[in-house]
Amino acid sequence: MIAKISSGKDTAGLIRYLYGPGRANEHTDPHLVASWDGFAPDPGRSNDFNATRKLLVADLDLRLHQAKRLGRAPKQHVWHCSLRTSPGDRVLSDDEWATIARRIVAATGIAPEGDPDGCRWVAVRHAEDHIHIAATKVRGDLRPARHWNDYLTADKELAIIEKDYGLQQVIRGDRTAAKRPTRAEQEKAHRTGHQRTARERLRSTVRTAVSVATSPEEFLDILARTDNVHVDIQYFPSGDIRGYKIALAGDTNAAGDPIWHSGSKLAPDLSFPKIRERLTDIGTTPTTAPENRRPDPWHQATAAAERIPTRLNQGDDAAAQANIAAFGEALDALPILAPKDLRPQLQQAASTFERATRSRVRAQQDQARALRSAIRALLTTPVTGDGAGLAMFLDVALLAVTAAAHWHQLRQHDQQVTAAHQALTHLQTAYQEAARAPLASLAQRQPPAHTIERHAKQLRAVVPDYAEQVLEDPAWAALATVLTESETAGHDPERLLQHVTRQRTLADAHSAAQVLTWRILRLSQRQAPSARARAAQTRSTVRSISSPAQVSPATTVQGGPAPRGPHR
Repeated sequence: MIAKISSGKDTAGLIRYLYGPGRANEHTDPHLVASWDGFAPDPGRSNDFNATRKLLVADLDLRLHQAKRLGRAPKQHVWHCSLRTSPGDRVLSDDEWATIARRIVAATGIAPEGDPDGCRWVAVRHAEDHIHIAATKVRGDLRPARHWNDYLTADKELAIIEKDYGLQQVIRGDRTAAKRPTRAEQEKAHRTGHQRTARERLRSTVRTAVSVATSPEEFLDILARTDNVHVDIQYFPSGDIRGYKIALAGDTNAAGDPIWHSGSKLAPDLSFPKIRERLTDIGTTPTTAPENRRPDPWHQATAAAERIPTRLNQGDDAAAQANIAAFGEALDALPILAPKDLRPQLQQAASTFERATRSRVRAQQDQARALRSAIRALLTTPVTGDGAGLAMFLDVALLAVTAAAHWHQLRQHDQQVTAAHQALTHLQTAYQEAARAPLASLAQRQPPAHTIERHAKQLRAVVPDYAEQVLEDPAWAALATVLTESETAGHDPERLLQHVTRQRTLADAHSAAQVLTWRILRLSQRQAPSARARAAQTRSTVRSISSPAQVSPATTVQGGPAPRGPHR
């Protein structure tokens, strides 16, 4: 059950609407189900509708007129709350609706239980699935009603009502969601031939600009150079930037002026101060290595995203929230980099996951700067060739989104959990499409049969619990190829298998063979260890076997310390 609460200044107008036919003749049999004293006149059950309606308005406004004579009447004196059951819920009786209405006006402070000075109110039903509560916000002692945070208090009471009446339990938010489009905005979008409202399109534009910018100034410059939008930057008297407004070209009001939206009105995390906090002191990390030795940005971004589950499990909620927000920026940037056929699913994933990037937990943004820097580096290397880098990143993205959903679930962030699960569906579709070509390309280069059998023995020795599953997977041919090519480059395939299975469990893998393929492909592109390093690794392994109690958690692999990854 959901509540919608608003204020107004026309009691007669509201009552006229509640007892009228509705905007589309949807009001059937409007009648009173409850009132402040149980004796309010009901125009829906009267022989003289107009006279009774005027009498009801006069009764509701009685204290308002008294307060006006004392100069104490509130400007917005009408309190309007609509309550609606969810599709599929049973039809409630008038008596049940009456009880629910009394609980809501009591919980919100409109008419507290046992308070003789509570406001005057009525509950009108004109459909099976909802009622409207109308009240005048003047108490019997002529003071204004004490109904602060009425939406939150009503929502809490509705959660209890759902359990008491066996109704569907609605997923509730935490007031960090972006504002929903109004009916007028939706109708305007349909008239102009758009599926999304101007507000929604502008929110997507701003989020994309944030995902690619490396500084607050660059963010504003990107917006200013974006087609079909107008940007207005506000400044303090000191000359510092105070904020920004943005409007869609062609989206005007009745006077022909652009309809402006501030960043905070698009979404809580798109105000300029919050964007500045996220973009301060980040950027791509410069490298002085020769071009043929520079790390692949897709590999770096994948490694950074792969550490997200570990970050979420460390008990630091502020850092965890920052990493989830930064990963959301990665999803916002992917449609710019990906091939056209993948963009619709990636855009859907980014748009849906956006709700999961915000919660009541305040993010410590500096904890995610490494991830943001790795994401920005991707802009220098768009998807080329067979797209293995993108497929590799999406494989890890599935793990990151799953971890984000689990983190939110533990903190009862219901809307965020739903958003993460929906985004996961879109990402899975995008991954399957992105992985098809690079996996096929690797499979075409599969080694001779005797080499494949040797790798199969290594696989059975390292991961006996998953070996047969991997060997039966269609991606086994691709995995055999990367093991062979890594061996040609000087790596030890068995050590690589040991390393990747130690970094990430295969229990939650959608395809163990594909997970192993991407991880080994990424690790094998590092410089192979020298003969001296391999000898040192062998001596280290022998000592570890002979002294198992002294095994270090950071076992040396491929000539260097193993990078820390999620252990799930």
